[in-house]
Amino acid sequence: MKILVTGGAGFIGSAVIRHIINDTNNSVINLDKLTYAGNLESLNSVSVSERYTFEQVDICNRTELNRVLKTHQPDAIMHLAAESHVDRSITGPAEFIQTNIVGTYNLLEAAREYWNTLDTAPKQAFRFHHISTDEVYGDLPHPDELERNTLCKELPLFTEQTAYAPSSPYSASKASSDHLVRAWLRTYGFPTIVTNCSNNYGPYHFPEKLIPLVILNALEGKDLPIYGKGDQIRDWLYVEDHARALYKVVTEGLVGETYNIGGHNEKQNIEVVQTICSILDELVPKASKYSEQITFVTDRPGHDRRYAIDSSKMQKELGWTPEETFETGLRKTVQWYLDNQQWCKNVQDGSYKRERLGELNTQANKGE
Repeated sequence: MKILVTGGAGFIGSAVIRHIINDTNNSVINLDKLTYAGNLESLNSVSVSERYTFEQVDICNRTELNRVLKTHQPDAIMHLAAESHVDRSITGPAEFIQTNIVGTYNLLEAAREYWNTLDTAPKQAFRFHHISTDEVYGDLPHPDELERNTLCKELPLFTEQTAYAPSSPYSASKASSDHLVRAWLRTYGFPTIVTNCSNNYGPYHFPEKLIPLVILNALEGKDLPIYGKGDQIRDWLYVEDHARALYKVVTEGLVGETYNIGGHNEKQNIEVVQTICSILDELVPKASKYSEQITFVTDRPGHDRRYAIDSSKMQKELGWTPEETFETGLRKTVQWYLDNQQWCKNVQDGSYKRERLGELNTQANKGE
């Protein structure tokens, strides 16, 4: 197969490409605009392969999309290109609307036009795999709500049938793109598949996200900021497990289906940070405990309290389960950042210094 991966220089996209090049015989066309979070250094280990090609293209540029599809003739598209940071969506939602909604529409139309030119066999085999997030579902009841509600006997999980209820501009834009993808299937018969994943972590993660932010701040003696009380719960998925799952879906998944992908690791944010601190205490000991750097900051507006994925469909129908536990995956992640400090320095330009990106919006909501 020849697979076109959009957003292939990003965190999850680069993991998908590394998996395809290293563990399969397929070829990859990496299409990426190279925004602040896109970094080709994440693909140094596979970029020399004759099965890898890079195209610097914005998915909002229909002309360039048409050219890439005509030139490379892919057998499948894995669409990961997206603006993906909640805090950035709060302070600047326009980019999220443009990339995640308009960009997805452009890609769908370019891909549909290309698909209609294919002969019968490649047309029937073609797949458009749209990679989305569990945040489109909104949030789930928190354990402390369970304690107060005697009618609720157990905490629910997100399933493929969970109704959409996005809370942030980011999740709303991803929900919109999901709806477009499903509409193209129903209206045009365009062969789409959707996956919704839980929080990813692992190597090559841009340092604005919680886990790499905490690791790097801890090493530099900076504050480790936690929103609210740190009791928000997320289901953590090791990125290389996710990459294997996505490849399973694009090669074995059924057209029209949705697959939820989770790590089976529900953790409070404060637990995540404390675990990182404990690992650093062991690997890079210092006079004081890293946990002493933890600080609590005003919560972000509309912060979802709990996400948790039921990925039993992936297990039953496609035979996928995560290989990493949270403990093994997090230890690998911390060690990777310790071993790759130069990569961390290279991806941080003058526009981002690991500040709290939602701060301006929080102050605006206070009338300040």
